[in-house]
Amino acid sequence: MTLHPERTIGELVAHHYRTAEVFSRHGIDFCCGGKRTLAKACAEKELAWETLSDELTQAIDAPEMPSQNTDKWAPDFLAEYIVQTHHQYLREALPLLRRYTAKIAGVHGSRHPELKVVEKQVELLAGDLLEHIDKEEHILFPYIKALCVARREHTRQPKMPFGSVENPIHVMENEHDYAGTLLENLRDLTNGFTPPADACATYIVTFSKLEELDNDLRWHVHLENNVLFPKVLLLEKLLEQQN
Repeated sequence: MTLHPERTIGELVAHHYRTAEVFSRHGIDFCCGGKRTLAKACAEKELAWETLSDELTQAIDAPEMPSQNTDKWAPDFLAEYIVQTHHQYLREALPLLRRYTAKIAGVHGSRHPELKVVEKQVELLAGDLLEHIDKEEHILFPYIKALCVARREHTRQPKMPFGSVENPIHVMENEHDYAGTLLENLRDLTNGFTPPADACATYIVTFSKLEELDNDLRWHVHLENNVLFPKVLLLEKLLEQQN
C-alpha cells in the first residue's frame, strides 16, 4: 500500500496494530505522541522516510488476527476491555513496583544514586495512574456505556454535569501525557531498563517489570487516545444529530 507522510501515527496504529512494533523499534511514541505525522516522526528521529515507509508497509501487509482489530470494537466493549485488562494490570503491578524500587534503592542506592530518583518517579507514576483509572471507571466510562445504549436503543442522549464528553477526554489525555513524561524519565534513568553488571536478582527483576509496565501502558494509552476517544466523540455527535 502507499503511505502518506502526513498521516498520523495514532491513526495508522489504530487501523493496523502491527505497525506499533515498527514504531517501538525506532523509539517512536505511538500513544501520547500519536497525533504527530509520520513525516514529523521521521524528522525527529533522523530516519529516512523510505525506510519507515517500507517497514510500515510490510507490517500492514502481514496477516492480522481479526480478534485484535480493536478499531472494529464497540466503544463500550473497548472500555470494558481496558478496565479488565490494563486497569487490572496496573492495580497488580504498581504496588509491586513500589516495593521493588524502594528495596533496590535502599540496598544499591549508595552505588547507584539514580535509583532514589527511580523510586520517586515510580511513586509519582503509581499515585497518578491509580487516581486516573478510578476517574475513568467512575465518570468517563459509565458515560461511554450510556452513550452506546442510547445509540443502540434510539433513546435520548444521556446528560452529564461535565457537558460534552470532550471535556473529560481532554483531562484524561493531559494525564496520559504526564504519565508518559514519567515513563520517559524512567527509561532515561535506567538506560532503557538495562540493569548494570553488579545488579542482583531483585534489581534485574525490577527493571524487567518496569519495562513490562512501559510496554503495557503504551498500548493502554494508545487504545484510549487513538481508538476509544475518537469513537466516543463521533458517537456523541451522532446522538446530538439524532436528537
